[in-house]
Amino acid sequence: MLYALIPLLPFAAFLIIGLAGHWLKDRAHLVAVPAVLVSFLLSVSAFLDVAGGQTVSVPLYTWLTSGDLRIGLGLSVDRLTAAMLLLVTIVSGLVHVYTIGYMHGERGYARFFAYIALFTFSMLMLVMADNFLQLFVFWEAVGLCSYLLIGHWYERKTACDAATKAFIVNRVGDFGFLLGLLLILLNFGSLEYRHVFAQAADLTGETMNLLRPLGGTWEVSTLTLICLLLFMGAVGKSAQVPLHVWLPDAMEGPTPISALIHAATMVTAGVFMVARMAPLYNLSATAMDVVAVVGAATMVLGATIALTQHDIKRIVAWSTVSQLGLMMMACGLGAYTTGIYHLLTHGAFKALLFLGCGSVIIVLHHEQDMRRMGGLKEKMPITYWTFVIGSLALAGFPPTAGFFSKDEILLAAWSAGVLGKTLAGLGLLTAFLTAFYSFRLVFVTFWGESRVDPHQAGHIHEPGRVMTVPLVILAVLSIATGYLGIAGFLAPALPGPGGGETHHGGPDALGIMAVATLMGLGGIAAAYLVYVKSPELPDRLAQRWQQVYRLSLNKWYVDEAYDRTVVRPTVTLADRLWEWVDVAVIDAAVNGVARGVALCGWLMRLIQSGQTQHYALGMTLGAVLILTFYLLF
Repeated sequence: MLYALIPLLPFAAFLIIGLAGHWLKDRAHLVAVPAVLVSFLLSVSAFLDVAGGQTVSVPLYTWLTSGDLRIGLGLSVDRLTAAMLLLVTIVSGLVHVYTIGYMHGERGYARFFAYIALFTFSMLMLVMADNFLQLFVFWEAVGLCSYLLIGHWYERKTACDAATKAFIVNRVGDFGFLLGLLLILLNFGSLEYRHVFAQAADLTGETMNLLRPLGGTWEVSTLTLICLLLFMGAVGKSAQVPLHVWLPDAMEGPTPISALIHAATMVTAGVFMVARMAPLYNLSATAMDVVAVVGAATMVLGATIALTQHDIKRIVAWSTVSQLGLMMMACGLGAYTTGIYHLLTHGAFKALLFLGCGSVIIVLHHEQDMRRMGGLKEKMPITYWTFVIGSLALAGFPPTAGFFSKDEILLAAWSAGVLGKTLAGLGLLTAFLTAFYSFRLVFVTFWGESRVDPHQAGHIHEPGRVMTVPLVILAVLSIATGYLGIAGFLAPALPGPGGGETHHGGPDALGIMAVATLMGLGGIAAAYLVYVKSPELPDRLAQRWQQVYRLSLNKWYVDEAYDRTVVRPTVTLADRLWEWVDVAVIDAAVNGVARGVALCGWLMRLIQSGQTQHYALGMTLGAVLILTFYLLF
């Protein structure tokens, strides 16, 4: 029962705040914060229970039974789940505390806490699921919470548009995910993880025939098709190319949500799902190659776009896209342990960076353009130094946690053949770009002369402890998680394609470590030279490399391409269908029925005249007609 309380406590907080929010108002955190704190303590207990390697299963109740098919609701906790529980409850708890200061005095304070408690419940149920249907239900639930939280400031059109965009784009990926679940049910006759994984090897060699658009059939591996369809869901949820476009726009929501949903937890659900499905992906080399290549493409795309953005939250958001690609690339190479290792370290330092951005934004009265900042490090020392630690971790610089997890991924890639070496090269290039844009953000925001509005410059100060304490805790975690042996703890739960991951030492490990560190140093040095020593240089470079600069600034024009090829044609088609189907067919049919009834009523009114002689004439004519019909037929 204690395991069930881990997700149920945040859900209880959601119900209480939802029902009594009108009376709680600015005291809603008194319900939400303790609930998440107790969930964290219970998660620690669960972590200790499974540390020995065993898996704890808690059946709750049966949803439905039909013949041999049984679908139940249950909880399953192994080492992977335990690590994710700690990530979700720690980051969620710190975000809850931070929100007390960030959202103080905001309209919808209680509603905001209700939604983030509901999100925490949904994410906990997702990672604790023991079957595919439960995974899918709460996969959709976190998507719903994302929609509600991105659009929290619903009076802003940009927030409503961003929430709608996130919801629709994720539905595209989830359509494939649902098809994958149906194929699993069709081929395995069960949706229970343990049953599917136990039978997965029996499906090796099985194929399906798919119809080609131009005729004929295409024979594909059934397991490969299942894995690719499941991966479609991960592409949407974890913002992989080409469904990455929703994540940066999601920054329209309040900053605590950027840290909770769109950096540390929800967007990592896709990476978690691929790692959880390792027994399936290990049997399909094709699917794993697709995962690795898509992840690498996302990694490079996100890094190149982050180079030129000016909104501090969007820079961090694009770095999230890039880092999610790095994690997905690791999983595609079979290095599930290192991918999840980076997911956990990333959760700490990315939440730190987002909350650091929030401190700057709230002090500057919701200013987010870093071109209107500068000179903040003396006035906001805690925010500055914690932000530097987060940026070093993002750049993978020793001795931060990001250094250990990112180097593990690069080493795994280098050890994975020709494709792996190519992806490792892209990873090293991305390491340079990551260090450059992360310290571009540091130098432009906190260094140099102040470009803040003079009316605000004299009032800049460090936010209260309720906001700075979470920053300090996350800064400590951004370093400490690199020394906790997380990879070794996870390894037994996440075997690679060969039954386990090979950890290479010697010259390769030292070489990758040295080159990655030099890349990080080079990126930091380049950012210093460009934005501190020669602040006029960026404008000159933008003019000289105008086409490349615009390509990055406009996010490779992916949104524009979608607008022309998908959005506009869909809207045009909808308008035409409205005219042809809604107006000409449906409305015409409904209105035609109404007109027919009206005509019948008019005719009946003519018959019902109220004149006795008319009724007598009608009866006579009726009798004549009846007699005529009788005599003739």
